[in-house]
Amino acid sequence: MNKPIEQVNLFCDGGCRGNPGPGAIGLLILDTQNQELHRHAEPIGHTTNNRAEYCALIKGLDSCAKFTRHRVVCFMDSKLIVNQMNGTWRLKNDELRSLYHKVKDRERVFKEVTYQYVQRTNPTMKKVDRLLNQAFEGR
Repeated sequence: MNKPIEQVNLFCDGGCRGNPGPGAIGLLILDTQNQELHRHAEPIGHTTNNRAEYCALIKGLDSCAKFTRHRVVCFMDSKLIVNQMNGTWRLKNDELRSLYHKVKDRERVFKEVTYQYVQRTNPTMKKVDRLLNQAFEGR
C-alpha cells in the first residue's frame, strides 16, 4: 500500500436475477476527489438479493483496506443494509445476522466506517449497476 488515503468512498451493490437466483456484486472505490481507485464485479452464484448486497459490502470493505485504514464512507442503494448497519433496523434473519457480523469484523481495520443510503439513480450507483450487469453477463 502506498501512503494511506485519509478517506475513501465505497459504492457497492449486489443483486440477483430472480430472488433467489444467480447473483452478482459490483463496487467502485473513489477518493474524495471522485478519482477511481478500484473497481470490481463478479458473479457470486445462487443467492438472494439481501445476501448479495451484504457480499458486495464485505468485498468492498476488504478492497478498501488496500487504500486506507482511516475513514470509509459506504454508499448503498439498499435501505435494509444501510439501516441494519447503522443500527436503525433490527436483524431478524439469522443468515443476514451472520453476514452483518462479517461486516463488523471488517470494520475493525478502519478508524471509522459510515453508511449512507443513495438512490440507484445516483450517477455513481449507475456505474456500479453497469458493473453488476457485466458480472451477470460474464464480462
